[in-house]
Amino acid sequence: MTSTSVQSPSVAPAVSDVLQLSGPRPARPNALSTSLSFGWRALLKIKHVPEQLFDVTMFPIMFTLMFTYLFGGALAGSTEAYVQFLIPGILVQTVVMITMYTGLTLNKDIEKGVFDRFRSLPIWRPAPLVGALFGDVVRYTIASVIVMVLGLIIGFRPQGGFVGVVASIALLLLFSFSMSWVWTMFAMLMRTEQAVMGVSMFILFPLTFASNIFVDPSTMPSWLQAFVNVNPISKLVTAIRGLMAGTVELGDLAIVLGWCAGFILIFGPITMRLYNKKS
Repeated sequence: MTSTSVQSPSVAPAVSDVLQLSGPRPARPNALSTSLSFGWRALLKIKHVPEQLFDVTMFPIMFTLMFTYLFGGALAGSTEAYVQFLIPGILVQTVVMITMYTGLTLNKDIEKGVFDRFRSLPIWRPAPLVGALFGDVVRYTIASVIVMVLGLIIGFRPQGGFVGVVASIALLLLFSFSMSWVWTMFAMLMRTEQAVMGVSMFILFPLTFASNIFVDPSTMPSWLQAFVNVNPISKLVTAIRGLMAGTVELGDLAIVLGWCAGFILIFGPITMRLYNKKS
């Protein structure tokens, strides 16, 4: 009894000292900072596996050169004339095609159980998904710059100048970020990366090739023109061509922004519902 009464007072100050040294509990991180942290995580993955940049470096160069010099003479009479029509379209095709890798990466993290750890953290719930999309925006930017630099080298001359080019890339990045929510949904639904890739390619190939990227839709059959004219990729290409030429119409921009809002408002909540059900 005596020893216990003697030790108790000495223990109490020690505990209080520890509490004082530890200070107040840190504030919970906000949504933006948490999302940016996960975006940085996505970039660090590229640092440790630089092969992930192959699709945003070699593919843009290959597609641009191949379509310019294989089809330019046949479609426009000369590569010099065709490149003025092609570069805005091939820019869209290159970036939109690599958006599917968002779903592949997320599906891999989910299958490895990484997202189970994220759910236990006291953070904004969608942060891991939004952060992954932020990281992919960097990849889209790299691909866009490569296409534009290569286009300038082979003779593309945008009449809209530097401002038109920057505005075009900004619009493309916004559209790609918004469309990536479609692939995040498939990442939640599909059990393997191969399944995500198969479904993504099944959707992307008709959207990109049945569009105004490579040829004028007026040369197509009427039934195909009907699809091309409502294709969101065609609307995006039209707006970007207008920005680069300095003749963009506000109606074209409004339609593209409407598609962006639609992708986020429809597929964002569906993705989060599927994500929460996996908890």
